[in-house]
Amino acid sequence: MSSTPSTSAASSTHHGSHLGKVLGVSLIAAIVVSIFVLAFSWPTKTSETHNLPVSVAGPQQAVDQFESKIKEKSGDTFDFVEADSRDQAVDQIKHRETYGAIILAEQPKTPEVLTAPAANATATQILKGMGDQLTTQMRGQISGQVQQMQAKSGGNLSPEQAKQALAMEQKAATAEVPVTEVVPLSDDDPNGAGLTAAAFPLVLGGMIGGVLITFLVKGVWRRLIASVAYGALAGLSLTLILHTWFGFVEGNFGLLWLAFGLSAMATATFILGCTAILGAPGIGIGALVTLLIGNPLSGATAAWQFMAEPWGHIGQFLVPGASNTLLRSVSYFPDAPTAQQWWTLIAWVALGVVLTSIGHFRHNSINEDEPASEPSEHDGHDENRVTSGDYHAPRHLKTSENERPSGAQA
Repeated sequence: MSSTPSTSAASSTHHGSHLGKVLGVSLIAAIVVSIFVLAFSWPTKTSETHNLPVSVAGPQQAVDQFESKIKEKSGDTFDFVEADSRDQAVDQIKHRETYGAIILAEQPKTPEVLTAPAANATATQILKGMGDQLTTQMRGQISGQVQQMQAKSGGNLSPEQAKQALAMEQKAATAEVPVTEVVPLSDDDPNGAGLTAAAFPLVLGGMIGGVLITFLVKGVWRRLIASVAYGALAGLSLTLILHTWFGFVEGNFGLLWLAFGLSAMATATFILGCTAILGAPGIGIGALVTLLIGNPLSGATAAWQFMAEPWGHIGQFLVPGASNTLLRSVSYFPDAPTAQQWWTLIAWVALGVVLTSIGHFRHNSINEDEPASEPSEHDGHDENRVTSGDYHAPRHLKTSENERPSGAQA
């Protein structure tokens, strides 16, 4: 009798976590945040400005000299794609074969730089820098001509030569290589910051959708239907926000809706599939593939060609990379081929559906193969389990009154 109060008091005493557990949880949390920082910082650390596809057009001799000088100074920064004319260079840009173009011309004509800000902000800045270099070079050539004129005359220019030299010096001071935006961004997002910023929430939103469907929707077909509905609704809301309201993206509303929806659905179904196969740890696998690997390699900020080989190519076949390229093409490059991006996203949706189905049927098979156990006194309160002899219904499949075997207890 006297031991009962002490036992009760002892059982009600709250014990804090062991010091080892405290340090262990702290270590795990530190490792997790380090992995996140590493995943998002590594592409920036290892990326280099190389192999940037740029069109170049002009007289063949001028093109050869230009490419030779650039390669001597910049190494493999550019991957030049020759074009027969300015129109062909523009066509290459619009088909997303190149990020811009250098149009050369013999004196007295001025070179021109073509850019596509809608393709990538970093590439555009590099091409603008190229325009500044050409401007400096052109001004230097004009100043050199004036110096040669003065040298030939022994410093005694005739009135006509002096007038010509003054005009050339004025031209050298004001000469500038024009930079033309072939595919500009939206007026509401001139720097592309809004479109770039939307890339991460799109990935995170797809993950959240998959996790919510996993825990709140029961039944494999209901989950797949929920993922389709989620993709449609998320795609519609994102298109209304980024296209109609903010104006960050342009283009056909229906195609943008489909692209946003398919991107969100691809991530969500992959999360569903991972959790169906692995359970709760599947969420971590889904996050690893889509958030920690796919998003940094997507090319949303820097051109994917700048990343270390072969990671840039791999990133284009993951959901974030494919969706980023697809959305930019649908919005600003209607002439660009998009089959690879559409099929990549469809393949990820199909993979999620297959994994979800396999996990569902494997779970059912395991439940059906479980040996029968004696019902306990609490079994009557478990409304998700019905027993009759050696029959056990899976917990996630609720047996109705009409489906119960004859003789089953109510």
